[in-house]
Amino acid sequence: MARIVMKFGGTSMAGIERIRNVAARVKREWEAGNQVAVVVSAMAGETDRLVGFCKEASPLYDLREYDVVVASGEQVTSGLLAITLQAMGVPARSWLGWQLPIHTSSAHASARINTIDTDALNASLADGHVAVIPGFQGLADDNRVTTLGRGGSDTSAVAVAAAMKADRCDIYTDVDGVYTTDPRIVPRARKLTKVTYEEMLELASVGAKVLQTRSVGLAMKEGVRVRVLSSFEDTHDDDGHRGTLIVGEEEINDVERQLITGIAADKNEAKVTLTNVPDRPGAVAHIFGPLAEGGINVDMIVQNVAHATGSTDVTFTVPRAELARALDLLQKAKAPIGYDALIHDTKIAKVSVVGVGMRSHAGVAATMFDTLGERRINILAITTSEIKVSVLIHEDETELAVRVLHTAYGLDAPEDEAA
Repeated sequence: MARIVMKFGGTSMAGIERIRNVAARVKREWEAGNQVAVVVSAMAGETDRLVGFCKEASPLYDLREYDVVVASGEQVTSGLLAITLQAMGVPARSWLGWQLPIHTSSAHASARINTIDTDALNASLADGHVAVIPGFQGLADDNRVTTLGRGGSDTSAVAVAAAMKADRCDIYTDVDGVYTTDPRIVPRARKLTKVTYEEMLELASVGAKVLQTRSVGLAMKEGVRVRVLSSFEDTHDDDGHRGTLIVGEEEINDVERQLITGIAADKNEAKVTLTNVPDRPGAVAHIFGPLAEGGINVDMIVQNVAHATGSTDVTFTVPRAELARALDLLQKAKAPIGYDALIHDTKIAKVSVVGVGMRSHAGVAATMFDTLGERRINILAITTSEIKVSVLIHEDETELAVRVLHTAYGLDAPEDEAA
């Protein structure tokens, strides 16, 4: 008998027929003798609809009431799945975030999970019941409903798995695993059997949409084994594996390890350049301090060599959705910063290569630069980490860059194995 958390996203829960499909998968695990907790998202498109209502009611809506509204989507699907399971002869009940409870911070619309009380949940599982838990929601110390931010149901599932000491957390989605890159761009992308937490964290942070970044970080911290697999297909690879396992590096042997694990692209970036910033101590702090206070995440940062005039140019990227706020904050801080011009560009994309093999192999960055150079793709900025190299390019060249890099690193599957 195993303890398993099964998480189903919005596409999997989009309508009663799909909910019946989910219930059949849950029933199969329950009939195998496993203790099962299910975490569900709202139906596809439902959260956007509820967010739209909030904006229509008031552009400056109260985030506490916003959480009450948007959390209702998961309440509906959890109740419907419990009803469907019961109709199939599976004892099931729903547990809302406040009923367990799932304790979170008080940062409404972007709360973080602190603890989960599992006594009642464990007792229910021990009695053979399936627990259905709405993702994305929790309870603040003042007993107000909170939500975890978009994609937060992945984090809910991993947190529940950690709290109940589950053997595995299965994330069911509309893809059958993690690929070396987006198969829609590269048809010969390969599905990976295993990926390390670190690699998945980097891939999620640079544009891969399979898992929410926070959920991967939590899984790594708590040692939760995560599997990504399809809600709609029961495909197996040649070794009989389903989906992709996200695990610690110690679970991946040398035969399975490869230099580059995957390539990701992200077009949701905007580039900002401040010209002729005074080259003096504290100048950069005047730039990024206001952005940090405004809750804007800054990614790639490039500071040019100082000009002979004692000034320098500073370039960085922010999420495209945050560009307007970033520009407003920088314009208000122009006097203390002392820049001449504020330039921005939204026609850019970030392309990244990720792999733990970089730690022990030289030349990864050189291969990337040579490959892009041969195709006359201009690099606007570069950042690196221990297992990642990212470049900023014009967005029109994104798909070409991904395809040629995928080939250059030997990631293409044989034609008869292509996705």
